[in-house]
Amino acid sequence: MNCLRVGAGPTLVLVHGFLSGLTYWDKQVELFSASFDVVVFDLPGFGSNAEQTCPDTIENFADYVINKLSRLGIEEFHLIGHSMGGMIAQEIAIKIPDRVIGLVLYATGPVGSLPGRFEPIEYSIERVKTEGTHEVARDTVKTWFTEGEDDPDYASGIAMADQVKTESYINGLLAMSRWRALERLDKVEAKTLIIWPDSDRSYMWEQIESLWRGIKATNLAVVPQAAHNLHLEKSRIFNLLVVDFLKSDEVQHRLRCEECRPGDLV
Repeated sequence: MNCLRVGAGPTLVLVHGFLSGLTYWDKQVELFSASFDVVVFDLPGFGSNAEQTCPDTIENFADYVINKLSRLGIEEFHLIGHSMGGMIAQEIAIKIPDRVIGLVLYATGPVGSLPGRFEPIEYSIERVKTEGTHEVARDTVKTWFTEGEDDPDYASGIAMADQVKTESYINGLLAMSRWRALERLDKVEAKTLIIWPDSDRSYMWEQIESLWRGIKATNLAVVPQAAHNLHLEKSRIFNLLVVDFLKSDEVQHRLRCEECRPGDLV
């Protein structure tokens, strides 16, 4: 199974990050599906799609998501993107601004080279070529948790990362490093919530501030004492932030406007 759709209401699409998959959203799906038509799926090269080779550009990832949603008959939707998935979400919101209603950019940024990351992407690529994927993935995934390898979700995270083929691993890193949306953020029309765990070692504050200042209509939530995988470490806080935002008056107003036909009163 590489796609899950559950719940009823406005459609909410969740896009996972690098080395992850749809099961990374398990702590969100049950709650979100009480209010939303939740759609989650594995990107090519990851999760149950690990046998595929993933794209080497964020633009191609975005096209994959857009095409999949179109095949499912989904026109307007809310969108959440985590990490690399947040880059994909930005690209989607720029490509089809009229279809994205509410946008949540979580532990991500507009500069794909990830300045300030725990190790430069180029170094990670060279390590994968010489050391293989396991050790590099181990060093990466443990930075996603405040307690590193002692976090209860670390084992499932590294197991998922170990499924990723070497070519996909390198392509994913290349896709991020080649991508940049910093100068295009003004094209994002959706009301946006930016969520940043303040112990994130992949996306530094400068990335978050760029999103906050570059996108027209934004709110910002900074969560203390949490690392890159905040949605696993402190799922209750993350879930409350997301649901509160997507049910806010501003987002709901835009949703009602999108549902209106020309001539309808809002």
